[in-house]
Amino acid sequence: MLLFQNLSNLIKVKTIVTVVVIAVFTVLALRGDITPDNVMIIVTSVIAFYFGTQHEKKNGGEE
Repeated sequence: MLLFQNLSNLIKVKTIVTVVVIAVFTVLALRGDITPDNVMIIVTSVIAFYFGTQHEKKNGGEE
């Protein structure tokens, strides 16, 4: 049951958007359309935002 709950949590819009953004910028970097430095900045920002919102949700948004 816990496995299914974890899988359902992965199929949320925020997770899908995060994975797609990382994949798109990785492909662009591999093709040489943008520099790897730009990819690192963008992917780091997306991941930081994603995990930051997950942390806030887990803590109830209180500091």
